[in-house]
Formats: sequence, structure tokens, C-alpha cells
Amino acid sequence: MQAFRQAVEARDESAIEALLSDDVVFTSPVAFKPYPGKPITAAILRGVMRVFEDFRYVREISDSNGRDHALVFEATVAGKAITGCDFLHVNDDGLIDDFMVMVRPLSGATALADAMGAQFERIQREAIERS
Repeated sequence: MQAFRQAVEARDESAIEALLSDDVVFTSPVAFKPYPGKPITAAILRGVMRVFEDFRYVREISDSNGRDHALVFEATVAGKAITGCDFLHVNDDGLIDDFMVMVRPLSGATALADAMGAQFERIQREAIERS
């Protein structure tokens, strides 16, 4: 998971996308239904990088077989502090095939939902253009 963490911390969109499996499923903290597929997941992650300020991972937890990971992060969105966790699962090829995010507190989740909602048409366009 070091490669993913380094890619995110470097804001390297290409490296992040390269670590996603084609059939990755992204579960958002602010949407009811998961988003299936690499194009939409990569576009959502690019959108998140546009709205998160002062993003940093503060803790990493991995299972003994190296397939499941939890990366705890802190960030700011529209002046609201957020603590969150990226829950990642990697497939046999070492690519992320399940990506679930949880955030707290509610005020931070609301700010994130508003910021992502404001650019969701752009995110959808990017996903279509790159699929």
C-alpha cells in the first residue's frame, strides 16, 4: 500500500489510477450507491484532490496477508476539519478492487458532499472521456 500512499501524497493522478483495477468499486461517504469501474473511481479521486486542503495520512493499518488496508487521514474542506479512513482491498494482481471511504464529523462530511456535488458533472465528464 506504500505505492498508493506515496501517489496520493504526491498528488500523482496517473500513479493513483494505475493502482486501480478495471473493476474497482468505490463506496463514497456521501453517496448511497457505490460507483463501479476504474474511470469513475479515478475521476472521483481527482475531484477529491481538488477539494481537500492540507491532506495527510496519519496512520496505516494492514492485515497480515497484505490484502486489506486502512489509511487514516486528516484534511480540510471549505474550512471544516475532516478525519477519515480509506479502506482498501487489493486483488491477486496487487491492484485496488475495493475502495471505501468514511469521514467524520458530520459537518466535515456535509462540506465534502457540497464540494463534490458542485463538481460532479465535471467528474462524470472526465469518467466518460477516459473510459
